[in-house]
Amino acid sequence: MSPTRLTDLSASGGSPDFGLSASTECVFGGDVIKSTPWSLQRILLDQLWERATGKDVKVAVIDTGVDQSNKQLSSAVAGGKTFVDGPATKDIEGHGTRVAGIIAARPLKGTGFVGIAPEATILSYRYTGGQEKQGNSGTMSDAIKAAVAAGAKIINISSDTANRKDNGPLRDAVAAAVDSGALIIAAAGNDGADGKSADTYPASYPGVLAVAASDRNDERAFFSQAGDFVDVAAPGVGMVSTVPTDGQCTADGTSFAAPYVAGVAALLKDKHPDWTAAQIATRIEETAQRPGRGPNRFIGWGVVDPVAALSDDSTPGTSPKPDPPVAPGAGGVVPMAVTMGESEAEKERRVAIYVLGTGLALALVVAGSGVAVRDWRSRRARELGRAGRAG
Repeated sequence: MSPTRLTDLSASGGSPDFGLSASTECVFGGDVIKSTPWSLQRILLDQLWERATGKDVKVAVIDTGVDQSNKQLSSAVAGGKTFVDGPATKDIEGHGTRVAGIIAARPLKGTGFVGIAPEATILSYRYTGGQEKQGNSGTMSDAIKAAVAAGAKIINISSDTANRKDNGPLRDAVAAAVDSGALIIAAAGNDGADGKSADTYPASYPGVLAVAASDRNDERAFFSQAGDFVDVAAPGVGMVSTVPTDGQCTADGTSFAAPYVAGVAALLKDKHPDWTAAQIATRIEETAQRPGRGPNRFIGWGVVDPVAALSDDSTPGTSPKPDPPVAPGAGGVVPMAVTMGESEAEKERRVAIYVLGTGLALALVVAGSGVAVRDWRSRRARELGRAGRAG
């Protein structure tokens, strides 16, 4: 069996960004964070929840357990199973409780934090995080099988195998889950500071929606693993979520980007219960915000846009397609021709100005001449009159 690791920075040796540390200490049973996290400020939540809330959608969290004693999760967790020592509804690490909160934390007075799908149901599968027995790819595989057997259509895995090792039994378990119709959403991993591409597992397995972490600028978080396997990105920096016993904390990692996407998937499953896993994944990918027409190895098809994903009621395909090319001049913008000299339009304007100016000058000359002739005639008449009287 291959060892596994949690894909948050604190677990992989990095330093988490406690961007809101003035509001809370990162301890179990700590205070709640009053403000709304940046990852939720980027969404019109009321508009999102008018379309779906995740009601009755089962989301399996395969992790360190989910502590049901936290007020925001007490009504969200509805079963599960443990594969190490300790119950599935306890969490001595805190990792699984944070993951579950990002997906389905219930609203709580006094805090702006809430889950993306606040009426989804969490099934907790504790595959690691035991005091005496730690998990591995074997317990992860067993947890995946149990989640499928319980009817979970969305499975979140915020872990990867140590040293990026492929594993036969894990690959088979994932393939069986995909064949059953479940959508597995997995964290891409946090070893991407060098910018080099590398596959991680289970995120790289066929049929898995692999999630990278993005920052506040909708760009890849510096630590997020790059690779052609990356399908989409989601906020993964300064992520507020629930901790065991009570309260909240912040942390960084693709571990917390994956459940953000799992929450959106739960909303889509609520709104479109007949859609397949591939259709849900396609809608998430095609509506994501990206700099180009297609995917890249850093953020995949782009940073997930929950409102856009829920707003499009057309039936998606089973795989994403690049955006169509933009024709020159599309969108009402007419490109200006570049010339090194005078254009025809400029020449026409110049000639017209010359003609107008010449005409005006002639008119002035004619008008002036008329006045001069009139004055001359008046003076001539007066002179003749005086001469007649003198004679």
